[in-house]
Amino acid sequence: MALTKKELIDVLYEKIDLPKKDCISLVESVIDIIKDELGKGDKVNISGFGKWVVKSKRERVGRNPYTGKEMEIKARKVVTFHSSPVLRNAVNGQ
Repeated sequence: MALTKKELIDVLYEKIDLPKKDCISLVESVIDIIKDELGKGDKVNISGFGKWVVKSKRERVGRNPYTGKEMEIKARKVVTFHSSPVLRNAVNGQ
């Protein structure tokens, strides 16, 4: 099961002594800051967690998997996430 934004707000509300309205504002603000930085093309690095990076993909020719017909895939930007060694170790139980 995925952790939703609402569940994240609820967990934050239970762990710290802040009103729920403030927890909502806090989570929304953090997400907005991350989106704004990535929108500017900057990296976002949270020590002990990981790094988000914006990468540019060039235009290329792809293939429709249903019809087999070739199609042009336009150039675009994508966001990639690289986990920190601390996060990888936590996920792997080390």
